[in-house]
Amino acid sequence: MKSYSITGILLIAMLTMAPLALGDTLNLSPTDWPWWRGPNWNGVANPNQAPPIHWSDTTNIQWKSKVPGRSHGSPIIIGDKILMAVAEDDKDIQSILCIDKNTGKELWNTVVHEGGLKPSGRMGNPRSSRASATPSSDGNRVFINFLNNDAVYITALDLDGKQLWQSKLCDYAVHQGYGSSTTVYGPLVLAVGDNKEGGAVAGFNRETGELVWSSPRADKPNYTSPLIMNIDGRDQCVLVGQDLITSLDPLTGEKLWDVEGATTECVTSVVTDGTHVVTSGGYPDNHISVVRANESGETIWRNDVRVYVPSILFKDGHIYGVSDAGEAFCYSMTSDTPLWEKRLRKKFAASPVLIGDTIYATSDDGTTFIFKATTDGYEEIAVTELTAEDVQATPVFSDGKIYMRLAIEEDDSRQEVLYCISAD
Repeated sequence: MKSYSITGILLIAMLTMAPLALGDTLNLSPTDWPWWRGPNWNGVANPNQAPPIHWSDTTNIQWKSKVPGRSHGSPIIIGDKILMAVAEDDKDIQSILCIDKNTGKELWNTVVHEGGLKPSGRMGNPRSSRASATPSSDGNRVFINFLNNDAVYITALDLDGKQLWQSKLCDYAVHQGYGSSTTVYGPLVLAVGDNKEGGAVAGFNRETGELVWSSPRADKPNYTSPLIMNIDGRDQCVLVGQDLITSLDPLTGEKLWDVEGATTECVTSVVTDGTHVVTSGGYPDNHISVVRANESGETIWRNDVRVYVPSILFKDGHIYGVSDAGEAFCYSMTSDTPLWEKRLRKKFAASPVLIGDTIYATSDDGTTFIFKATTDGYEEIAVTELTAEDVQATPVFSDGKIYMRLAIEEDDSRQEVLYCISAD
């Protein structure tokens, strides 16, 4: 079988600002944000950009565009196109919306499912929606997971909005909802559907939708996405939750190792230093843990801090993040004693993003805390905000601009909006 190593190539492409082309027409550029948590699946944006640090409802806003429905997935960026999942409960549809990156104008909106949505106003947890997953793209196609009619389906569209294929991943029993995102690796697109009646993690041919491999999952609810990590020199698909950290060969689904080191229900995505993985979760145990990334299962440290929804960042041997309750923090990979903590007095669902040595963390009410990724203490650069009723989606960064999806109150009702924040 042909071997693909995407992680190193993506990193090199980002550093050299050269176009990326890998194998089966994977056609991405360093300005793209092609899937959940960005080019390297770790919340780190291209450092060769300088996004604004100050904005308001009327300042440094290049454009804003209304988004129909209620949806919590983050956008992705491919070339001049922004793509995001949309669910319109009143119309009983789930779709992919495409917006022009430069103008904010809608280019197309393709219905993926019509009917099959749950009848209640919300699905499971109040933070959930029927479009909580983030799409992924290989530069030629866009892939999305939707929970519909008690099953998870993965669908591929071309970049003009034409549906290419649709395949069923697994049946799905709702507990708190569904929000796992797809990711692309080599010739495959990967997806997982953990739930209380079992589930599956699988790899599909991204050209045809043909199932290439599938592995069963335990009958426990969980909400994380499959991520690609280069650990000990090998690309691995790492899953966290269901009380385990599991590593699979992303091309075959072969289990490489699994160890204890997580709780049952996780939402966040893991990060790695190439030797260890950092996990966090919120039910039944709150925790952050650092675990050696092999079959030894050695736990370096573990605490009871609740970092359930916002994912963690890694930089230079240290981890940074914000807790759900609004505590910013920095830890060494070697100790559970924080190097610093700072109470921000906000709640967080969106994950922080790292650009160079600067962290952007956006709270539920649209306040963004911008601070240094330093071990010397909380060093605030700026605090800025948009008026928001709710922020669940993680902002994405491209060409020095920030694209932020949030909900506002308009005419006494909830209206979702995508903002382009720019100093230009």
